[in-house]
Amino acid sequence: MAANKFDLLRSFVRVTEVGSFTQAATSLGLQKASVSEHVRSLEELVGARLLHRTTRKVQATHDGIALFERCKDLLSDMDELEGMFRRDGAALTGRLRVDMPTAVAHKIVMPHLAEFVAQYPHVQIEISSADRRVDVVREGFDCVLRVGDTVDPSLIARKLGAFQMANCASPAYLKQYGIPQSLEDLTSHQLIHYTPVLGMRSSGFEYVVDGKTVSVPMSGAVTVNNIEAYEAACLGGLGIVQSPLSGMSDHLKNGRLVSILPQFIPAPMTVSLLYSHRRHLPQRVRIFMDWLAELMEQHYPFLK
Repeated sequence: MAANKFDLLRSFVRVTEVGSFTQAATSLGLQKASVSEHVRSLEELVGARLLHRTTRKVQATHDGIALFERCKDLLSDMDELEGMFRRDGAALTGRLRVDMPTAVAHKIVMPHLAEFVAQYPHVQIEISSADRRVDVVREGFDCVLRVGDTVDPSLIARKLGAFQMANCASPAYLKQYGIPQSLEDLTSHQLIHYTPVLGMRSSGFEYVVDGKTVSVPMSGAVTVNNIEAYEAACLGGLGIVQSPLSGMSDHLKNGRLVSILPQFIPAPMTVSLLYSHRRHLPQRVRIFMDWLAELMEQHYPFLK
């Protein structure tokens, strides 16, 4: 089937955003050759060269930059128009690419996603849960759920709430090392370090003094970059963790973990939905974000 003009525009916009035909094709679910053909067809249609192509990068020309800005508005308007008068879920269509922490995907979203799919059967959903800070625009995400700081002026942040934190360790670990009663006791304890990028180390044991976060450097034999590994390491007796209370509550209730140093708790972690600046956010994205926000509130009640 021949591509329509909107297909040409979408391919051109994605290539311009990510600077790569290969990455653009992946994010659009197309073959690289199809994306290249779309861009060539668009250049013939408008009568101008839109992209500089080299072996290392793809960059918009002066004409390409001007068209790129117009295209983004036009495509956003088209998405809005397509869903402007639709009220039934079956009429909602399109692809949705989202990113969220592994624990949220595993424990909350996946067990309930069938409910969303049943209501909106023609929306194709791609879910990333790699526990890393994805590039929302470059990697083509419609929205991401992020726990923690969201300092990125290029994105809009919709704050959902904040997670209360807890300090936890396993009974086996505490039997071996003792239960810390003060910050000074931490010198003889192990912290399980969590960092999004291996090779780095966390700042240490964190707590709040007069509204400011203070950290105590701690030793620790294990560093992880995945929240499920972080939880499993704690359950395995490898050290102390500082994690959202909601994610540890079941382990605390059944005695698999023990709460320690309740007087030295880290600052609550903000939970936000992030998405790129758009004049009109597609209806499928708005509906999914509303659904996800409600789901999170039901299963992980927030501090307000």
